[in-house]
Amino acid sequence: MISTAIIQTLKLTTPWQTLDPFLFCVHHLDNYPKGDGKMGPSLSLQGRQPGNDFSGKSGFSMYHGSTVPGFPVHPHRGFETVTVGRRGFIDHFDSLGGYGRFGNGDTQWMTAGKGVQHSEMFPLVNTEKENPTELFQVWLNLPRKNKFVEPEYKMLWHEDIPVISHFDSHQRLTKIDLIAGQYGEIKALPPTNASWAADPDNEVSIWTIKMAANAIWDLPAGSSDLNRCLYFYAGTGLKVDGKLIPVNHRVDLISDKKVALSNGSNTVVEILLLQGRPINEPVVQHGPFVMNTTDEIYQTFADYRKTNFGGWSWPSSAPVNPQQTGRFSNDGQGHKEVK
Repeated sequence: MISTAIIQTLKLTTPWQTLDPFLFCVHHLDNYPKGDGKMGPSLSLQGRQPGNDFSGKSGFSMYHGSTVPGFPVHPHRGFETVTVGRRGFIDHFDSLGGYGRFGNGDTQWMTAGKGVQHSEMFPLVNTEKENPTELFQVWLNLPRKNKFVEPEYKMLWHEDIPVISHFDSHQRLTKIDLIAGQYGEIKALPPTNASWAADPDNEVSIWTIKMAANAIWDLPAGSSDLNRCLYFYAGTGLKVDGKLIPVNHRVDLISDKKVALSNGSNTVVEILLLQGRPINEPVVQHGPFVMNTTDEIYQTFADYRKTNFGGWSWPSSAPVNPQQTGRFSNDGQGHKEVK
């Protein structure tokens, strides 16, 4: 008989391992220096591999960017990207004519569906101070019936994302940002229309959890047969159901049990929760394409060669917005938001 809600703990790798319906998660944390006026770093890039720099040298990586860090144009089909921009900015451009700038708490939810190209660059807009950048990107699978839906992206602006503030008996705060899912009667903003998360019966939850020093909080029970994982990535002293968890570990939980979390340290603890009902379909992934069969992957390559998923009308493979631009989105279909 299982007396604990913990199924197992695993040391995190890069990217973070996930369970169905998620495909993977990456946590980017880069201490970018002051910008050089062209939205790149002011420090020398000597000794890095241009266009493929994951070195973390001097506290940051350029990734696939050469001047501005980030990820120039690349395609996706068959799944969704959920990009949680915690600090710094992300400039988004896509093959449907959409573009924008978001960050500092905003989340972009993009359903690739039948195919889209996009770029995600990290403009270093500050020239007088450093440009720390932190984000999660979560890949959420699509069920077979929605693999070929029209691509769609949606902004969840930080001003609108529900935040739960729980104070324990000693008034120590645990703060939960509801990117997806429901906490009691409080519901997250709706995701894109075809998302697995759009059906509340799937109980998809993406929460960021921040526990103050010595805080205590109970993670509520969900339904049975969900995949529920905690990712402990910052701090020390976290106990889950009484067990001390090392930092940079994933904790898999029984989903229909309430779980006691406590921060036994004098510093803040930060956790990501990913939960959802599994899709339970075959997954065949090749790079940025996620389908159900190998034949569908071959067909995806053929379709991409033929259509380029709408082509690329932007003047470079790594476009950025003007330096002084604020947060905004334009879906290219006539809908624009400015924050």
